[in-house]
Amino acid sequence: MMDQVIREHAARTAGCPIGDITGVRLVKRSIDARGKQPHIILSVQVFAGEPFPGQEGKVVAFPDVSGASRKVIIAGTGPAGLFAALKLIEAGICPILLERGRDVRSRRRDLALLNKKGILDPESNYCFGEGGAGTYSDGKLYTRSTKRGDVQRILSLLVQFGAPPEILIDAHPHIGTNKLPGIIQAIRRQITDCGGRMLFEKKLIDLVLHDGRIKEVLTSDGETFVADALILATGHSARDIFHLLHGKKIAISPKPFALGVRIEHPQQLIDSMQYHRSFRGPGLPPASYSLVEQVRGKGIFSFCMCPGGIIAPASTAPGELVVNGWSPSKRDNPYANSGIVVSTEEKDWAAFQKYGPLAGLFFQQSVEQAAFREGGGHFRAPAQRMADFVAKKTSATLPDCSYLPGIRSAALQDCLPSFVHEDLRQAFLAFGKKMKGYLTNEAVVVATESRTSSPVRIPRDPEALHHPQVANLYPCGEGAGYAGGIVSAAMDGELVASKLAEKVGR
Repeated sequence: MMDQVIREHAARTAGCPIGDITGVRLVKRSIDARGKQPHIILSVQVFAGEPFPGQEGKVVAFPDVSGASRKVIIAGTGPAGLFAALKLIEAGICPILLERGRDVRSRRRDLALLNKKGILDPESNYCFGEGGAGTYSDGKLYTRSTKRGDVQRILSLLVQFGAPPEILIDAHPHIGTNKLPGIIQAIRRQITDCGGRMLFEKKLIDLVLHDGRIKEVLTSDGETFVADALILATGHSARDIFHLLHGKKIAISPKPFALGVRIEHPQQLIDSMQYHRSFRGPGLPPASYSLVEQVRGKGIFSFCMCPGGIIAPASTAPGELVVNGWSPSKRDNPYANSGIVVSTEEKDWAAFQKYGPLAGLFFQQSVEQAAFREGGGHFRAPAQRMADFVAKKTSATLPDCSYLPGIRSAALQDCLPSFVHEDLRQAFLAFGKKMKGYLTNEAVVVATESRTSSPVRIPRDPEALHHPQVANLYPCGEGAGYAGGIVSAAMDGELVASKLAEKVGR
């Protein structure tokens, strides 16, 4: 039915008989809900009087590298590590991927223990394990980093490995946490079928250096690996890697990052605000929002907004509380959540300057530890109704919340830095004016959203992309401070692998 409507409209617009149209290819799909009546906007290619080439994308063929003389170690199997491995295989180089956590199937059991019983495995959780933080945290694919690489190639490869073809046309593509594990497993099969290796529960703990190069990589089980180069794609939460590099006197630097809370509204309330109607209807997806405000010269903004989503415990160490959000592919949960975070910079970490380039990391960690204490343990999260938060009033009761370990009423000013708390209060007042009904006690504020990006940057040569001190160390992805999100991390992995392949090939 929809295809026929599109054909009829295309024929009228092109001024040709509908019978001349041999096919219509969707290029982009978005929703414009700024007016009283929401509109679905389609960009299409129309083929008339010529054969229709179809909608299929190009399939990338990967060669067998089992006998390759060149080998590269990749630490981390998040988007950066996996797409770096695929790019190396295309270049005829054999990748050896070392993952500190478990495979996706085993990882699911570890997440169940965390959610239901408050038992955390520091090596297998929402951040660590096959696929990295992206596997079990939503699968949003929107990125503004279009100059860093070929976004369409990344999306096409994801489709090749099982993602829905709709991600190629949607303005804000999304896969869903329920579908991502299967895609990650398909990528793993491709890598191993081509002769690459993926090794789980292989935590990188030491580097042997000689003459400005890495000679050996040591893992926690005592195994040693030797290869031509090391791609470091360990993600923004691998604090032990930052400590390792700093201890080896391999240069790192502090990096600004954002920190705040995750806020959850009933999805129906967000729908009514965004679509200007009490009933969304079956033709529209659950509504999302994007908010930004300047308070005292700092940016406060929504981050990783999850319509029809769930708040999840994203901690990686005992005694620290971190929350994140995700949505299944249908986005059919009754809640909408989003990070609301405040930009921080080095002057905000003055009390931690004795830690040098790790100052931001220790500041971040201190906030997470305070949130854990206020939550009362077992990864319960401290929380406050939104209007109560603004009024600095401890909530007598809390609404239902999707966060499975549970929430506990607390005064969030006791666990958030004072400037973060005050800036969030002012931003919530401004957001309530921008979206009528947003500032409400039907919404709950949950602490703390602190892993928006890495608090450390690992420098690399702007042209060769290796570390300035270590000629065969290639930092990449979110953990190195060069990406933010699945697609930008994947593009950065490909970029680094391409540069490395040029050098190794020579």
